[in-house]
Amino acid sequence: MEKEIKPFPITSIPMISYQEIRSISPNKAREIIRRCLLKKKGNVSAVARSLHIHPKTVRRARDGTLEDQSKRPHTSPKRTDSELENIIRREGIHTGYRYRRLSHFLKNKYQIVVNENTVKAILKRYAVPRKTIRTKNKRVRHLYDYEHLTPFAEMQLDTKHILDQNALPTKIYEHILMKNLPRYEWNIIDAATRTRFMAYSHELSATFGFLFVSLVLLWLRAHNVRCHIHIQADNGMEFCAGSSKKEALWNEQLSFFDASFSSIPAGKHYFQALVENSHRHDDEQFLSIHPIRCNTDDQFITKAQRWQDTWNTARPSWGIAMNGITPLQKLKQKSDLITSHIFHFPVLLLENLLQFTTGYYVPTNYPPLP
Repeated sequence: MEKEIKPFPITSIPMISYQEIRSISPNKAREIIRRCLLKKKGNVSAVARSLHIHPKTVRRARDGTLEDQSKRPHTSPKRTDSELENIIRREGIHTGYRYRRLSHFLKNKYQIVVNENTVKAILKRYAVPRKTIRTKNKRVRHLYDYEHLTPFAEMQLDTKHILDQNALPTKIYEHILMKNLPRYEWNIIDAATRTRFMAYSHELSATFGFLFVSLVLLWLRAHNVRCHIHIQADNGMEFCAGSSKKEALWNEQLSFFDASFSSIPAGKHYFQALVENSHRHDDEQFLSIHPIRCNTDDQFITKAQRWQDTWNTARPSWGIAMNGITPLQKLKQKSDLITSHIFHFPVLLLENLLQFTTGYYVPTNYPPLP
């Protein structure tokens, strides 16, 4: 007699809740509500009870779209004005600064005081990218050991062509041409403190290059700078122009100041990052604003002197190891033996300096460029 086989009891399959379906796909969850409404002949309360949800959820699925609505508030009284947000976003993209440095930049350029956290939120909202320059293996390599660098031991030298149509407003560019204002700016920047020494000229020449370097070295030695001073520059014709013979001659003459000079390798402009970065600040905070008020060389040099003094004593720097302090404050942290009078370096027109030191007259009344 065969044994009777009883069927295997089928247990009820647990029903997936509406909340679980919604966590997977909000669209599918609302489609289920609409199907239930069809079966219940549009009875909202019955569908809500069967799915264990609120009647408002059923009406939302019935009357609205399948997609989730934006949770953004309709009104935001404390939100930053849209025009100011556009300025912060535009300058963030242009400069690549992050919130702390950008907030100081806005204060200097526009006289707008914006909280750092507000700037940070706006940059995040608009997904403003950060400008980064990294090595091939994605590691950052600093040019110097900034924390232990002696003030005025490492310096960068460069010149800037003031007449740059891509950097200056048209009105400023034409005014400099018409008034025959200086066309070249000479800069030496200290890597440790970001202290800056400036001069101007109407033309470029190696004579002016060596004269400017000698003037800065004499000024440093007169203000109790006792360390060996190394100055680097690019391969411009106003320096050594890539000539090893000329560089050796410069080093022989600069050895009297206990100083040395070297040219960076061709194409390695990132070796001059400190002084190159200062050129952008010149365009934005000095050359695009003040030359329009100058009609003579003396007036221009006076404005340049104020700009150099502002840079050295009042303008905060956010470079490596600077932490938002001025070159004057950094020097006080680094050394107590160097007087703060070193920051009063006189900004000069090199043609006038050459005439004063040698008696050789250099005409500066050149005809305007075409």
